[in-house]
Amino acid sequence: MRSEEEANRAIDRYADLVRRLCMVHLKNPADTEDIFQTVFLKYVLSSAVFESPEHEKAWFIRVTLNACRDLLKSFFRSRTVSLDELADRPDDLSQEHREVLEAVLSLPVKYRDVVYLHYYEGYTAKEIGEILHKNTNTVYTLLTRAREQLRTALGGEAIEPTDP
Repeated sequence: MRSEEEANRAIDRYADLVRRLCMVHLKNPADTEDIFQTVFLKYVLSSAVFESPEHEKAWFIRVTLNACRDLLKSFFRSRTVSLDELADRPDDLSQEHREVLEAVLSLPVKYRDVVYLHYYEGYTAKEIGEILHKNTNTVYTLLTRAREQLRTALGGEAIEPTDP
C-alpha cells in the first residue's frame, strides 16, 4: 500500500488525465468521479513498481481505460436508463411505459425517490433506508403508499385494507 504522500503526488500529477479520459469515454460527470476514485484507490492499493514516470503514466491510462470499459459493459449499466433520460426520449417508449413513467414522475418526491431506487435502481428496502436515512419499515410504508397511488393513477382498482 502506498503512502498518503505518494497518493497526493499521483493525484496532483494525473488527476486531469484521468478525468479527461473518463469524460471522453463515459460522457457523464458522475460516472467520471466514480472511475476517478476507483483508479486512485487501485493505485494506493497497488504494489506495482514503476520504471519511470512514463511507465507510471501508462499504468494510469491503462487502468482508467479498463475501468471505463468495465463500467460501460457492466450488466447494470446496460439494463438501466435514468428517468430523466426516458422523459427526454418519449418516442422510444411504448404507450404503456410512457404512462407508467408519467405516473411515477407525478408522485410526491418522498414516494418517487423510493420507487425509483427500488424499481429502477434495484435497491432493497433496507438499502434505501440507509441511503435516505429512514427506517426500513418506513421505506416499506412509502413503497406501499406509492404503489397504491400508482395503481389509482393508472386506472387499477384500489385495494382496501382488511381487518385482521
